[in-house]
Amino acid sequence: MLKTRLLAAGAALAIVAGFGGVVAVAQAQTPAAAAPVPSAAEAKAFVERAEADLARLSQYVNRASWVRATYITEDTQWLEAKAGAEITDLATKLAIEAARFDKTDADPVTRRKLDILKRALVAPAPQRPGAADEMATIASRLDSTYSTGKFTYNGKVLTLNDAEDILAASTDPAELRAVWEGWHSISPVMRSDYAQLVALSNEGSVGMGYADTGALWRSGYDMDPDAFALETDRLWKQLEPFYKNLHCYVRMRLNERYGDAVQPRTGPIRADLLGNMWAQQWGNIYPIVAPKTSGPSYNLDQLLVDAKYDPLKMVKTGEAFYVSMGLAPLPDTFWTRSQITRPEGREVVCHASAWDLDDADDLRIKMCTKVNAEDFYTVHHELGHNYYQRAYKAQPFIFKNGANDGFHEAIGDFIGLSALTPTYLQQIGLMQTAPGEEGDIPFLLNMALNKIAFMPFGLLVDRWRWEVFSGKLSPEQYNDGWWKLRTQYQGIVPPGPRPADAFDPGAKYHVPGNVPYTRYFLAHVYQFQFHRAACLQAGWKGPLHRCSIYGNKDVGAKFNAMMEMGASRPWPEALAAFTGETRTDATAVADYFKPLNIWLTKQTKKEKCGW
Repeated sequence: MLKTRLLAAGAALAIVAGFGGVVAVAQAQTPAAAAPVPSAAEAKAFVERAEADLARLSQYVNRASWVRATYITEDTQWLEAKAGAEITDLATKLAIEAARFDKTDADPVTRRKLDILKRALVAPAPQRPGAADEMATIASRLDSTYSTGKFTYNGKVLTLNDAEDILAASTDPAELRAVWEGWHSISPVMRSDYAQLVALSNEGSVGMGYADTGALWRSGYDMDPDAFALETDRLWKQLEPFYKNLHCYVRMRLNERYGDAVQPRTGPIRADLLGNMWAQQWGNIYPIVAPKTSGPSYNLDQLLVDAKYDPLKMVKTGEAFYVSMGLAPLPDTFWTRSQITRPEGREVVCHASAWDLDDADDLRIKMCTKVNAEDFYTVHHELGHNYYQRAYKAQPFIFKNGANDGFHEAIGDFIGLSALTPTYLQQIGLMQTAPGEEGDIPFLLNMALNKIAFMPFGLLVDRWRWEVFSGKLSPEQYNDGWWKLRTQYQGIVPPGPRPADAFDPGAKYHVPGNVPYTRYFLAHVYQFQFHRAACLQAGWKGPLHRCSIYGNKDVGAKFNAMMEMGASRPWPEALAAFTGETRTDATAVADYFKPLNIWLTKQTKKEKCGW
């Protein structure tokens, strides 16, 4: 997950989006009809002042947010809320003022910067005294409530990390349900705060000329907001048949393991049986659903332990991948200032994130790293954010961001596709002999349990929020609306009836954190497009799922050239710079997983698929 410049943690994160993606939309605060149209020189001067003011304030906000995220106290929450209110107030004023130049014949660079300024707000504050302060306080409180959430199970107080470990390893349905429900018990208290944040951000969005905050979010992709929604529908239709095949197979195997009383052979899957708190990735249940007859596979968790990896070595290995492609090592300050493991004696935000505190070289990650396959991948992902941040550091301040927010997430995921291959693990000495072709189905199934299983979740989180922002769902309907979409897209249901006050969306960080989520869905498509293009550039002749670009400096140079563009050009141009394609295309996902999809179809030919 990205935390960069104005996209800082907590309060600022809930308000300011960073500067990716552009669509010009007329604002409500337009100049009076009789007022003269500002000149191009005035527009350019305004942008220059805005960049200077934002650059100066963002460093203060970033540091306040870093301290709060790595040392949660009432005082650090207060400091972050104050900083968040200041940046929100400034960004809101700049967004409104930028609209003054809508009719100005500005040069293309200035015009793009003006448009990006108008899209910089995730949750614009209403233009009335105290509103920005109120929003920042609510946002910081929501983030901290989530990050300090705990519940008691079997006489022990458990954190989210503890609960995740149990869901990943246990096969006791009663225990799984108890732990799943325990974590979800931390979120009802958030509902009123969240509803108030929605109301305030909607008020601010309407004041800027948008129908609601959801419309504002959909405006950040170089296309009309409604066209963007249709584009995500198109991509999902490309992916849905494969997801339903995977769902059908997994449900069959869970039924065989637990029986009809726990998991019926037909219908939705019980959410707590899938090895992940949000059923967004299913890799932890691979031992249950592994092919009954297949070639040898491998256990990356065990390989890392056997090789005596520790958290620092995990991160060093991730850095080495990027360096092997010709990119420079991370600065020394990265190693002295990052939070790589959970510190003792204080509350911190463990949710992994990458930070750029000074828009130059003060790059950091914040993780509570464990030595396992999941965090091995996460390390490669988070460092992708850092390398992207450094690549575009020479851009003007407003262009210091990804081509769109999906790009920023896709960069590290693209590297991660190579990092999980047997080819790469052999290249770095974690594996002596890579499995032959007989190991492809186990490998692809493991990958699909994380990649394909995520796709509908990546789509529905913002679908739910669009309904919340539009008023289609009232606070009393939040939970029912959440589960309606989760069943519609994911084919899952909760393990039992939910309490009347349940606010299950709040048990997912990105909801109380107010982080737009469609970026992750897009990233799961882009990463395969990037991977297919890179493997073609590298002259890879084998199956796409075995391709590793580790050590390929030619690919690295072209990759870095795309990253250096930052947000200076519309995202289709950035996509074309690396892949030669100008449209998001999920066929690369199908290419990667083709052998598995054929296999799944055979395995489920007697099943009643769907739900």
